[in-house]
Amino acid sequence: MSFAIFADSSCNLPRNLQERYQIQIIPFSYEQEGQLVPCPQYPDEFDGKTYYDYLRNGGRVSTSLLSVGQLVECLSPTLEQGEDVMVFVLSSGISGTYDSALQASELLEDAFPDRVVLVIDSLGAGLGVGKLAVAAAECRARGLSIIETYSAVMNDRDVLCQFFTVDDLKFLKRTGRISGVTATFGTMLQIKPILRGDEEGHIVTLSKTRGRKKAISELAELYRKRAVHPENQSVFISHGDCPEDAQTLARLVEEIAKPKELVICLHEPLTGAHVGPGMLALFFFGDGR
Repeated sequence: MSFAIFADSSCNLPRNLQERYQIQIIPFSYEQEGQLVPCPQYPDEFDGKTYYDYLRNGGRVSTSLLSVGQLVECLSPTLEQGEDVMVFVLSSGISGTYDSALQASELLEDAFPDRVVLVIDSLGAGLGVGKLAVAAAECRARGLSIIETYSAVMNDRDVLCQFFTVDDLKFLKRTGRISGVTATFGTMLQIKPILRGDEEGHIVTLSKTRGRKKAISELAELYRKRAVHPENQSVFISHGDCPEDAQTLARLVEEIAKPKELVICLHEPLTGAHVGPGMLALFFFGDGR
């Protein structure tokens, strides 16, 4: 039996992938200048230049998790139609949305006792969420059941590599990822950290480089060292309004080992508020996280 796949809007999947894989989006919202703004369904079609320039110029954006009520409202119509659902959400290591989704699933299973509601803690962000949702859709297309797909996706989660760098350390400072002193001296010395999503879904520092070009090269080297059978998988790149750097990284990736598909997408606004303009991220399946 088929099943529906949902992902919160942090999944960052562009329109063509949402439509190709029939992945439905549950939108986050963020607050800007006192106004609540829904995150765009298609991150490749929102005005990222204006948004990231706002952050560059000192603007602040507040973010919040998805509520239990919103999740119930979004999922109920599909369950009413007799379909099971699988839901992918932002890492529990950086958001409380996973807890909200678990509470919603309990309510929904009580309301629809004949249906299955499975919530996946992606342990990731951005296209890390999206890559797992796509993997689930590929399992579904091969005829796997929702339970079989769940098992396959959990295995994929264990080998999902999520590496990124940032251009300005102040955004990580605001969210408590680094100290104010580290941010100040890091900025003075042009330190560009390489960060990753760890085994518990937290953002941790993997290494530190000096200068932007070195950071981009380091991301490519991680792909060289860690990617497994790239010719059989899609590799994703997202960027916080730095398309030239994204293209540079893409070129390096293809020179190392051309993947089956290479997707470049503007980074969505919710987690973009925490990593800031100039963020550059690379997602692929490798030999462990």
